[in-house]
Amino acid sequence: MGGDSVSKVEALLNPKSVAILGARENPMDWTARIFANYQRFDFEGPVWPVNPRFKEIWGVPCFADLSDLPGVPDHLVVMRAAASVCGILREAAAMGTRSATVYAAGYSELGTDEGKALEDELRSVIEETGLAVCGPNCLGSMSARGRSLCLPDDRIRELVRGPVAMVGQSGTTTPGIGRTLIDRGIDVGYIVTSGNEVGLATADYINYFVDDPDVRLIFCLIEAVRRPQDFLAACRRARDAGKPVVALKMGVSEGGRAAALAHTGSMAGAVEAFDAVAGDAGVIRVESGDAAIDLIELLVHAGLPETDDVGVLVYSGGVRGLSLDAADRHGVPLPDFSPETAAKFKEILGDDLRVTNPLDAAGFMNQKLESIVEMVTAIQNDPKIGTILFQEDLPPSEGINDANKRRTKRVLDTMQGFQENFLEKGGKPIGLISPASSDLTAFGREARKQFPQIPVLSEPNRAFKALRAAFTYRDRIHEAQQIQPGEAGKPSEVIETALSNASGIEPFALSEPVSKNLISSYGISLPREGFAKTPEEAAKIGDEIGYPVVVKGVAAEMTHKSDAGAVVLGLHDGAAVERACNDISGNVASYDSSIELEGWLVAQSVSGGLELVIGIQRDPEMGPVVMFGLGGVWLELIKDVSFCSPGFGRARADRMINETRAGRLIDGYRGDGPYDREAVIDALVAVGQMAMDNSDTIESLDINPFVALSPGAGAYALDALAVLSR
Repeated sequence: MGGDSVSKVEALLNPKSVAILGARENPMDWTARIFANYQRFDFEGPVWPVNPRFKEIWGVPCFADLSDLPGVPDHLVVMRAAASVCGILREAAAMGTRSATVYAAGYSELGTDEGKALEDELRSVIEETGLAVCGPNCLGSMSARGRSLCLPDDRIRELVRGPVAMVGQSGTTTPGIGRTLIDRGIDVGYIVTSGNEVGLATADYINYFVDDPDVRLIFCLIEAVRRPQDFLAACRRARDAGKPVVALKMGVSEGGRAAALAHTGSMAGAVEAFDAVAGDAGVIRVESGDAAIDLIELLVHAGLPETDDVGVLVYSGGVRGLSLDAADRHGVPLPDFSPETAAKFKEILGDDLRVTNPLDAAGFMNQKLESIVEMVTAIQNDPKIGTILFQEDLPPSEGINDANKRRTKRVLDTMQGFQENFLEKGGKPIGLISPASSDLTAFGREARKQFPQIPVLSEPNRAFKALRAAFTYRDRIHEAQQIQPGEAGKPSEVIETALSNASGIEPFALSEPVSKNLISSYGISLPREGFAKTPEEAAKIGDEIGYPVVVKGVAAEMTHKSDAGAVVLGLHDGAAVERACNDISGNVASYDSSIELEGWLVAQSVSGGLELVIGIQRDPEMGPVVMFGLGGVWLELIKDVSFCSPGFGRARADRMINETRAGRLIDGYRGDGPYDREAVIDALVAVGQMAMDNSDTIESLDINPFVALSPGAGAYALDALAVLSR
């Protein structure tokens, strides 16, 4: 999959020769720093500076233009103004150049017509030439395999083909996180700053990393998802290959979305949609660089724990308390140790020991290594425990006196004991925690390389947050392996008819009767109701349905009927229905004289039940996503909702319900309920299928309230509003 894009990334990251266009003599200039990096890491091919102003630069010959070079450059470092880039790329492609990195800004991220036009032209040139292009508006890349570092960054000390590959749309943040990982002793084999992604996009880099056997984890910094379906397909490939994709996603707030729009020139979508759709594809979203580093630390060194249950061994009451709070905060279970484990602890530390989890065993600090190994062996054998956290700091140095040196030796011997006795034999994961986070020294980095299976997880809150993220990821990939993906069916005839009758290209709303016709065609139950064009017709419909009834004004452009005074409840006879129709006409005219009522909807009153909401929203990045939660006034008040990508089955629908407070209410709470969960699941699955069948045309769907009655009595859509687009 993605063979052509993979070969393009290969050409970009592992070139045979390089030309640096726009070379500058200033040693602090990006071009000079990039040239120095190629030399520093012994890039195997020639690197040619290009600038007509110089005959020699940086101690090597400088060439006036591409045609003067002694050979065809395989890769271009294009440090030229945006307006000149397209001509350069055409010339290079004609020579046989395979790839280019375009550093220039001034494209769609500016939000100007000129910038957008330049980006459109660049896109056309890339498609026309077939060049592999990184950028524009980027900071370059690093490939340990290719001995290539065209980042203007002299803080990276070595290139090692490590287990982590990184791609990010931010030019400074992505390498910054990469340097921190390297400082923590985690080797990073690739760093790509992808910029506006006019050519190669995050999906292409992920596909390439999936095929590299050295890579075990992929990190992405995402401001806006380009080519969403390709991105999701690449993430699913990574998931199925056992390579987690950890994503730091900008745009979780209105301000964040605005920042992403300004930075990349691409609309950022809602984080709830990203979590639902990308999460199902195997992406683990984190909220900060620190959270990304912690999770990468855990997954690279320990892998995925098999169970959620954690045992904690500390020698500080403070760390014990912090661990208890953090475990509760992040929903990580700390079960009681088994009686056998507790007995072993008492045997080693004394009968008066109070055995709890976390265990504050201050005495183990003074125990021999054999005793510590015995204690951890007991936890390893404890069937209630899946992961072990052990309080210890990696030493910053060998020690400045005999006492320091003895402590350093004790710590390193303990880690070696864990490695040899448990981890090399396939034992349960063991991670280190400490009172507070700290950076590793050069000594600490070298020391930890002796223990490649022990993650250093910082302070308890960060440790338990990383564990919870790993547990959730593990559960989602297991679920994905067990679920057959849904398939899109035939688009709705109701939607096709509405689109054929619509004028213009702007999104438009369907009236309530047509919206309900759409959802009922997918099997969603409605109360008894009918549409009337006159008050007299409305009264007859009320007589047929049986009282009490509800009357609502109908007009496609009236999306908030209550605000317009277009809803009257609890009507008990035909005369009341006629009065309600006339009152609604007057209310709507006063509210907005441009609204023309099509008529009135007369519906059976449904009393009791639990008000829910089911909906569809098409996200600008991720496409359609299905929503469920508490409806009516609760939706705006507490926003108790969950989300899922379309095309799910009953088990996933049931999990959507359980992810909300509504799930507890459905099962019965303090004398209210229970309600018909199976009917709610039926409706959710139907809406999920509707979203899949009509992914290109449903802009949004709001079924609110959707009322669930007692078990066996069903659930009904009391109102619905669909918005379509071409």
